[in-house]
Amino acid sequence: MSVNNKIRALRELNNWSQEDMAERLNMSKSSYSRLERDESRLDLAKLEKLAAVFKIDIGELVASDGKGLICLIGENSGQNSNYYGANEGIAAEVEKLKLSLEHSRELLAHKDLLLVQKDQEISALRQLVAQLQK
Repeated sequence: MSVNNKIRALRELNNWSQEDMAERLNMSKSSYSRLERDESRLDLAKLEKLAAVFKIDIGELVASDGKGLICLIGENSGQNSNYYGANEGIAAEVEKLKLSLEHSRELLAHKDLLLVQKDQEISALRQLVAQLQK
């Protein structure tokens, strides 16, 4: 899917008009329309603004493997977006990163537990010292 088609699809998934998008990007409706029709050049600044408006990573916006699917789920409280591509190498890398993140979270939780235990031991030792000084 080309970038301009992704932009149009994301806009439609959010139920935004071209006028809404033009306003969000601080540009005229005709300029935005040309952008969607691929009649206007997309520079990095515009891509960054578009990614920010859609709350996605700029990489998701410009990825062009031709076999991807954009899934955007929105609610009043927040919005989630996922890009599902056919590249198995990227999927494997994402899975590795998820496992690494999970492991890091477990280590962090264990560290927090050790800190609590350390504080309890310090407190107990202070009480012992206070009793011995009496």
